[in-house]
Amino acid sequence: MDALEAVGDPELRAALVWVRAQPQPVTADELAAADGVHRNVARSRLERLVAAGLLAADYERRSGRIGPGAGRPAKIYSVAPQLEPIEFPMRQYESLFGLLVAELPRARRPERLRAIGFEFGGRLAQAAGLRPAKRARTGFERMCAALGRLGYQATLVEHSGNEAVIATPTCPLRPLVRAQPEAVLLDRGMWSGLASAALAGADASAVSCETRECQDDHSSCRIHLRLRR
Repeated sequence: MDALEAVGDPELRAALVWVRAQPQPVTADELAAADGVHRNVARSRLERLVAAGLLAADYERRSGRIGPGAGRPAKIYSVAPQLEPIEFPMRQYESLFGLLVAELPRARRPERLRAIGFEFGGRLAQAAGLRPAKRARTGFERMCAALGRLGYQATLVEHSGNEAVIATPTCPLRPLVRAQPEAVLLDRGMWSGLASAALAGADASAVSCETRECQDDHSSCRIHLRLRR
């Protein structure tokens, strides 16, 4: 089973969307409870998503106990990094983007790409019904939850004051950035636009963004956001 076949199955697609909406890896029992199915059914769906390369499986001791009597580790399922778009037929949008970028004046290219990305981030926020928050941490958490509602997984992994680090194996623009490295400016603009929509009183000049590890096949992207107030 490949990724396209997996997302074409309504039950597997629903399971994948649910897993992507969770901030942490999940177990078969958790999916079973969410879907109202037997744990064996839930486990079968998760294993098929692993076989399709959409999830990764591991083991984790969740009881908090260690040593003798701690029990067997639970099998957990996490979202695998999505490096390419899942589509049929292949649209070749990456090549189209490269042609469009080549037509932008070189001197203004960084500025225009960030601005377009910022606008796109705002549209994603609107599509997800993202409500702004006064507290920075709440805003960043809402932003991650909003992306989950759109089918992307994002987790707030660090927060201190007005700075945050978000990890995502399914960044909306990751396939584009991998194919066209210059699109990283578009990507940073998108995250700034999302953060501005999530934080009350923030605008385009208030949020700076740095993205890392987008080209690493085995890692989640890490988005470093800084809010100036």
